[in-house]
Formats: sequence, C-alpha cells, structure tokens
Amino acid sequence: MADYPSSIDAAQEMLGRAGYVCGRSLGTVAFLALKLGRPLFLEGEAGVGKTEIAKALAETLGRRLIRLQCYEGLDAASAVYEWNYAAQMIEIRLAEAGDSFTAGERDALSSELFSERFLITRPLLEAMRPQADGPPVLLIDELDRTDEPFEAFLLEALSDFQVTIPELGTIKADDPPIVIITSNRTREVHDALKRRCLYHWVDYPDFETELQVLKVRAPEASDTLSREVVAFVQRLRGEDLFKKPGVAESIDWAKALVALDAIALSPETITNTLGALLKYQDDIARMQGSETATLLDEARESLR
Repeated sequence: MADYPSSIDAAQEMLGRAGYVCGRSLGTVAFLALKLGRPLFLEGEAGVGKTEIAKALAETLGRRLIRLQCYEGLDAASAVYEWNYAAQMIEIRLAEAGDSFTAGERDALSSELFSERFLITRPLLEAMRPQADGPPVLLIDELDRTDEPFEAFLLEALSDFQVTIPELGTIKADDPPIVIITSNRTREVHDALKRRCLYHWVDYPDFETELQVLKVRAPEASDTLSREVVAFVQRLRGEDLFKKPGVAESIDWAKALVALDAIALSPETITNTLGALLKYQDDIARMQGSETATLLDEARESLR
C-alpha cells in the first residue's frame, strides 16, 4: 500500500506511473481530494478519461477499486445492500421440516435470517467496510444517469460516510473511501451534492497532451502515425458531429491502424476505419468522400 502523494507534482507523477497523463489542474484537484479526504466530482464529455483516474489511483495506491455503475432506476437496494431472499426461504423450509419447531426456535430463526450471513453487500456498503489494503477507491460512475431520489440518498451517505440497515443498525466507515464521482452531464447534478465534493471539468486535451497520452497508451504506433492521428482527431472535434470522439476513441483508432500495419494516414485508411473512431452512422456518413481528405490535409498542414 503506497502513501498519498506529498505534493501536486508527486500526484501527477503517481498517476503517470499508471499510464494516466495528468495536467496540472487535474493533478492539483486530485492531490487536494486525497489530502483533504473530499470526494472528487469529475464532469466532462464521454471518453476524456474521467473513469480512468479512479483506476489509476487504485493501482498506484495499492487499493481496491469498488465501482458503482449508475443507471436509470438505480436504488438503495442495488447500491447498498439487499437480503438473500432465496437463501432465507431455504432456511425457513429446512427449519419447518424438523420434527419440532418451538416458539423460541422461531425467534432465533428470525434473528438469524437478518444477520450478516444472509446479507448481500453492494458497492456503497462494501466501500464502508474495512479493507486489508486500506480505504478503497469508490468509483461512482456516470451519476447523471440516475434520478434525483438516488442522488439525494447518495448525498446523505457521503455526508457522514455511513449507511443504515434497519435490521443491523448503522455501519460507519472508520476510514472513509477515496470517492471519485463522474458525470457525462446528460443532466445537471444537484448543487447540494457538488458542494460536498471538489469539482473539476475534464475537457478534451490539447495536441501535446493527447499526443503524450497516445505514446503512453499506444506505444506501438509510429511517431508519424501518432501525430497525424491526434491532429486529425483534433480537427474532427471541430466538426458538427452527434458524438465527438474522445481520447478513448483516439487510442482505439491508433491501435486499429497499427493492427493494419499503417505507418501514416490516408483518406482510404481513414474511411475504412472510421468505425473505431465514430460511433454513429450519421457521423460516419458525414465524413465519407472529400470531407475526409480535406480534414487530413488540414491536419497535416497544422503539423508543419
């Protein structure tokens, strides 16, 4: 288990060891989140590296990563705990099948049915419990997919880092987890929750940063190919697309091009591999023909 970084530079270096290229502003807020024990709320477009920072922190700190993937309709039972009803029913049937079943035995069975033995822990409860390697990294991913009631529940849980199970009582984290919350901003998250966190907007990187990311995550790509990929993707983000490619798509595209033994871009290669970069048919159709060649020329011109 590694110690927390002692400075912003150390935080950037620590994340870099896990292959996460981190700018100064993000390194600062990550350092402060660890130093102050505050949740870190990361907002931005999909594919810009919000989720990856939680993975990088878990890896470099030697902590367990616990992920709560959010979705519409997520409730406390799915996020915190639920009872193993099937096992409880089997236990009841086995008890009733005995020769005698006294009132005292019924009371004992009732207490046993709602004990740790039949408890199924979900991510939030699991993150509150002691871990052998120290407080885990709790990733609450894509919070904007949930509804407001769950957001209100989460606000309460993160305020005191505790959850209450009526049958067992309140479980409080002795050492609060490192909490990373992400949002793709498909809806606004309530200010009350944001106030509990340190906030950072994760934007698309500039050319040099994205090139550095590509060299770390797709080192097998030639320097020429990497530079052309980044320049082309940066130009592509300026187009009127339904979904602009993120850094994750840049990495996937570079790896796809390497698999095809490409050492540089060509209009034909781009057209044949757009499915690794763009995820909507309307966007792919828009980039067919002369549009691709024009963007490639502009990208190459920017590299001179």
